[in-house]
Amino acid sequence: MSSNSNVGDHRTYEAGDQRNYSKGEKQEAERYKEGQPHSHLAQDSKDERSIANKLGREEKRQNEPEPEKDMETKQSKIDPTLPAKAHGNEPSSGAKKDKEIEDEEAEMLKKKGAFGPQ
Repeated sequence: MSSNSNVGDHRTYEAGDQRNYSKGEKQEAERYKEGQPHSHLAQDSKDERSIANKLGREEKRQNEPEPEKDMETKQSKIDPTLPAKAHGNEPSSGAKKDKEIEDEEAEMLKKKGAFGPQ
């Protein structure tokens, strides 16, 4: 019927975009992103993994060592102003207040004395 049509060019109706593939061509074709690593998020509530798979992953996670923290994170646990000072910057007001609070708490603990067996 397309040969009798007055709309458009006859080349637009040829099989370029409406091709039927044979079974052999389908089996040889590369699968689209099948089984990509890290394709499942552990805390994704909409993930359709089975409960057994989720439990298995949690068991593996318990046996894994904790990831190493970078130097700045370690420094900020010791003193909130250290990371900024290490980069040659003035610490932020929040870091300064955190440092003041830590110092006050340490002073209060010294006044109260040691608690428990040592």
